[in-house]
Amino acid sequence: MPAIPKTREQYRTRRHLRVRKKVTGTAERPRLVVFRSLKHIMAQLVDDVTGRTLVTVGSTDILSGKKTDKSTEVGKRIAARAKDAGITKVVFDRAGYKYHGRVKAVADGAREGGLEF
Repeated sequence: MPAIPKTREQYRTRRHLRVRKKVTGTAERPRLVVFRSLKHIMAQLVDDVTGRTLVTVGSTDILSGKKTDKSTEVGKRIAARAKDAGITKVVFDRAGYKYHGRVKAVADGAREGGLEF
């Protein structure tokens, strides 16, 4: 029996695992995972069948702008790198975060860049 969560991170991890039961990435349609920290946001495309990360982008190298603007730029960059890798369709995994604010900005930026959810 799993332990009762006590912190926000433990609650988020539990939500993420609940979503992961249904959301799976393949080579043709990888999973777009978002990780949000207090300062930065990262996104990666994962093929769960082989257990490989195909593409990764983070906001650590984007220097100017607000956090939401950086998140939109991360979405655009991951879409561009996915297109270079020959990927056009993805499954979005919000990783237990609310689909709101910076997480939504990444999704909007990826759609703007040409990825299909």
